[in-house]
Amino acid sequence: MADITHLPMEQLQDLEYCLDSNPPWAEAILLAFQNYILMLGTSVMVPSLLVPAMGGSDGDKARVIQTLLFVAGINTLLQALFGTRLPAVVGGSFAYVIPIAYIISDSSLQRISDRHERFIHTMRAIQGALIVASSIQIILGYSQVWGLFSSPLSMAPVVGLVGLGLFQRGFPLVGVAQSLFNCHDLCVGQLRRNWYTDAVVDALIWYKLQYLKHVRPFRDIPIFERFPVLICVPIVWIYAVILTASGAYQHKSPQTQHNCRTDRANLISTAPWFMFPYPLQWGPPTFSAGHSFAMMSAVIVSMVESTGAYKAASRLAIATPPPAYVLSRGIGWQGIGVLLSGLFGTGTGSTVSVENVGLLGLTRVGSRRVVQISAGFMIFFSTLGKFGAVFASIPIPIFAALYCILFGLVASVGISFLQFTNLNSMRNLVIIGLTLFLGISVHQLFDQYWNPSRHGLVHTNAGWFNAFLNTIFLSPATVGLIVAVFLDNTLEVERSKKDRGMPWWVKFRTFRGDNRNEEFYTLPFNLNRFFPPT
Repeated sequence: MADITHLPMEQLQDLEYCLDSNPPWAEAILLAFQNYILMLGTSVMVPSLLVPAMGGSDGDKARVIQTLLFVAGINTLLQALFGTRLPAVVGGSFAYVIPIAYIISDSSLQRISDRHERFIHTMRAIQGALIVASSIQIILGYSQVWGLFSSPLSMAPVVGLVGLGLFQRGFPLVGVAQSLFNCHDLCVGQLRRNWYTDAVVDALIWYKLQYLKHVRPFRDIPIFERFPVLICVPIVWIYAVILTASGAYQHKSPQTQHNCRTDRANLISTAPWFMFPYPLQWGPPTFSAGHSFAMMSAVIVSMVESTGAYKAASRLAIATPPPAYVLSRGIGWQGIGVLLSGLFGTGTGSTVSVENVGLLGLTRVGSRRVVQISAGFMIFFSTLGKFGAVFASIPIPIFAALYCILFGLVASVGISFLQFTNLNSMRNLVIIGLTLFLGISVHQLFDQYWNPSRHGLVHTNAGWFNAFLNTIFLSPATVGLIVAVFLDNTLEVERSKKDRGMPWWVKFRTFRGDNRNEEFYTLPFNLNRFFPPT
């Protein structure tokens, strides 16, 4: 029997459009709108979680969501033009929830009796912490030290954990959708069905699209493969609208109504028709050393997770791995993005949207232009409040169903980097296994103990210290990076260079190490003359 071999491939070959090739304009606009719809999930979930705890009203929440989308559009555009230049959407981040919860619980803020006044003062405290904490990301980025100690062996499990570590935002979140489909009970003899049956309904839609991806009813465009979000989301969304209008949720639990109703939290009714976010719209920021130090932990976590997302995005865009210079440049610009988040008052920091990275592989389109257009949608709909709120009313369980596939795809892309290493080396197997296991296991331990009142497993009299360590160890990717980089750079380093994949990796560590880097990562408008790569 002939041997079957699959040689390592630096670039994926079965994608339709790469980083610097563009689909036709009509198709590009639809793909961009699909990216916009997908990033709405996190953009709505984070403010919906934090703003009420800050004392904000439904109107405050709508305004924060619009501000977050506006700044996300600016940050995405800056990253695609001047940062890594990869097709990566930069949006709100869950990594900042713990330090923000620490700020919200500050006794000086909790003593404010008026809810709106407490919201304003809390927002200003968060702004000040973000502004100060952004400095660490800007310094680490532009000093070009970020990413110097990585190898294929250490990056593969870290990128894998970027996807796997978000498992709680996938199927567990679909569970809240039980009433979304259980309202079939109203028509079928009051038959009770389990929530996992409902989750399968959404999953089946996705799998049908995958099986039908070669069906091309309109010219040569594989619409089922190219526009999965635009096909799936409206089907379930319209169904949810009908159930909401028919009163099917009237006797359901508050949590079910909040997650499944399309008119939940009065987003549409409270959003202004027109709003143009501007810096310091909540007032001048306030600064506290403890708040800033706690926020730095979230900045570190977002740097790690964004690094993994950039590595995955480069592979899904058929580009070479971003050199250390390009990666540092992107981290520096992301630090500026956190600074903008603090100035505008988005209520959270920014990071690369992992779900949008996964969408590159699902649609087989890694075009930079598509993401740039999607940034325009974010800015446009954030200023037209009512229209943006309509799309923001999509029930969260629908996004959770999408995440199940997209996060898994990013994880598999990370694991694909192992093809450049020696998987017959026991040293490598130990590092990979320990990194993956500890990344998930440590996160699970800290997650069991964390809630806003107890402040997590680390619980000392210093709240900023609690928030810092709990944030770090609640991130699977960050724990994985600590374990993988330490072991890979201390355990039989000289003897294992080839096993680690360094002969292949070394040419991508410098900008001029590979001629293709110039094609993918050169700055636009001839800016390389003024900012030459190193």
